[in-house]
Amino acid sequence: VQLQASGGGLVQAGGSLRLSCAVSGRTSSSYAMGWFRQAPGKDREFVAAMRWSGGSRWFADSVKGRFTIFRDGAKTAVYLQMNSLRPEDTAIYYCAVKRTVEADPYDYWGQGTLVTVSS
Repeated sequence: VQLQASGGGLVQAGGSLRLSCAVSGRTSSSYAMGWFRQAPGKDREFVAAMRWSGGSRWFADSVKGRFTIFRDGAKTAVYLQMNSLRPEDTAIYYCAVKRTVEADPYDYWGQGTLVTVSS
């Protein structure tokens, strides 16, 4: 599985961005897709995840109500819609895939895309 993240950029606080993660290669309905982020000087942290088959979604408390995760109908991409952005959302964002929801860690990672939120 190959992942290609894009969509990062500079945005003012309160603004929105949509990150995309193109997914290629063989996938399965059992897979889970996730987004993580790493801010300067901090550890990587979980942001959001969903079942590749749809349905269940999970979010970090810090982004609940502001971010959403979804995929396209053709199952070729997963997106992270980020609204009401805050300066503390500034980070490199990564998409990742794991073979099952229960698995740990994630098996495949894309390269990061930088999100900068100005105050």
